[in-house]
Amino acid sequence: MLRYLPFLLIIALTIYAFIDCLNTPEEEVKHLPKVVWVLIILLFSIVGPVVWLFAGRQRSAVGGSGGRARRTQWVAPDDNPEFLRSLGEDRDRDDRDRRDGGDKDDRS
Repeated sequence: MLRYLPFLLIIALTIYAFIDCLNTPEEEVKHLPKVVWVLIILLFSIVGPVVWLFAGRQRSAVGGSGGRARRTQWVAPDDNPEFLRSLGEDRDRDDRDRRDGGDKDDRS
């Protein structure tokens, strides 16, 4: 089993670099067009993915936007104030419905 590990790591690196390249916006790709990067990644199994990861894409510093406009990032629900507010509104609406004599959605 251990003799297959290098092969599996090369496959995993290639798949990761391929997907990363496909998901990278065209304006963030450096040096070559995106299609050429995809071909390099797929044709040169070890070198292609490593070169893509180090030189093919603009990388911003950790915690900074690098002077570019930041894309909106996904926020976990328990950190999202809008989601928490909507939970409170749902709870209040359910409490009002119970006080008014039942769930209004059950009418037929």
